[in-house]
Amino acid sequence: MNYDNLMDIVSRVDDVVWGPAMLILLVGTGIFLTIRTGFLSWRNLGYALKKTLSKEARTKQGEGDVSPFSALTTALAATIGTGNIVGVATAMVSGGPGALVWMWISACFGLTSKFSECMLAIKYRERNANGEMSGGPMYTMKKALPKGFGSVLGWLFALLAAVASFGIGNMTQANSISSALKETAGLSPVVVGIILTVLSLAIIVGGIKSISKVSSFVVPAMAIFYVVAGLVVILGNIQNVPSGVVMIFKYAFSFQAVTGGVLGSIVASMMNAMRFGVARGCFSNEAGMGSAAITAAAATTDDPVSQAYINMTGTFWDTIVVCTITGLCIASSGVLGSVDPATGRLLTGSALTIAAFKTILGSFGGWLVTIGIALFAFSTILGWEYHGEKAFEYLAGTHKFNIIYRVVYSLVVYMGATMELSLVWNLSDIANALMAIPNLICMLLLSGEIARDMKAFQPTVLRAKGKID
Repeated sequence: MNYDNLMDIVSRVDDVVWGPAMLILLVGTGIFLTIRTGFLSWRNLGYALKKTLSKEARTKQGEGDVSPFSALTTALAATIGTGNIVGVATAMVSGGPGALVWMWISACFGLTSKFSECMLAIKYRERNANGEMSGGPMYTMKKALPKGFGSVLGWLFALLAAVASFGIGNMTQANSISSALKETAGLSPVVVGIILTVLSLAIIVGGIKSISKVSSFVVPAMAIFYVVAGLVVILGNIQNVPSGVVMIFKYAFSFQAVTGGVLGSIVASMMNAMRFGVARGCFSNEAGMGSAAITAAAATTDDPVSQAYINMTGTFWDTIVVCTITGLCIASSGVLGSVDPATGRLLTGSALTIAAFKTILGSFGGWLVTIGIALFAFSTILGWEYHGEKAFEYLAGTHKFNIIYRVVYSLVVYMGATMELSLVWNLSDIANALMAIPNLICMLLLSGEIARDMKAFQPTVLRAKGKID
């Protein structure tokens, strides 16, 4: 079998695993959990956001390795990545501008999925022989589900998470950075690869405490940086914002396929918008995938529900805030449906987002997007290292080999920055999708427990809101 045939087979498998069945399972689980928990994730979102931004979230409140806020930012480091810039643009080209609405819808139900997996991970976490917290869906499955069944599910999840960490969390991110810097600054991928490897090694070898220190600074800084730049572009095109918003909602629910006009050769329909919007939304915020739960388990907290509310806001910041900024920049700039004069092809991915930023900021806009991609992707490398390390630790049955994983993971960054990665991207994309299946099964089976714990915590929420004494 030659490389092209292998690529074709892997690409088809990728299309199947990220097809309608997976998207229905991901969003359907979120809908089911949201209803079963009485919409508490929606009703308490304001409480969760306030708690996340409080001084209390930055201090230790119980057992754990890092502060509640650091646990969130480390999880966000893994989720706020190229999907927020490249993924949104791709979804709006492939599914039409209405894809953004379906990203929002998937995120609304993703709030409960993110809450549930994080709450269970904290509840069933354990200390390893090194005194560090170890947790995540694999531990939840092993401890909370019937013995043999739970052990098999946990092993499968850990294996797929470890595989995904090297691909979707490492090599593809490094490749995005080197490609962006080569295109914008003319930097050699080899030079970029060496720099990324040295930086990764310096941070990752220190473990979760080192990663969380960097993440708690870089993630808020890069998000604010990108959001402010995006708002400048949106305000600069303010006269087009109303029509852009109308276009987004119009094509989100358009049963008739539409093309031409402001869309150029883009085909927009409700089914396309739903398919690509939900797929990119789930890929971006990872709600239901189980990855963020691994980091949540490291938080210093004495109540799993309290910390789960904090980690739940990751879906809000990722999709409702950052992805929306990208989407509105594109919709209000008039570049959607434009053709690259050099290639004669539709602008998509980072090129489309860069074109949107350039409408107001000129060539500086291209640099801003490139810097955003570099920071977002590098933070993803850091966040996913911890996810993969804990999955590897679970498979190995000991923490003793974690340092080997950290070094190997850092060296693989160089490979990602300097290689052609089409096959790696598709294989890791498949692993990323498949790891969601055992996690979703686990949450559905434990949905009654999730609802009970959430409702038992509600008096604490009501006291914080001043509704009861």
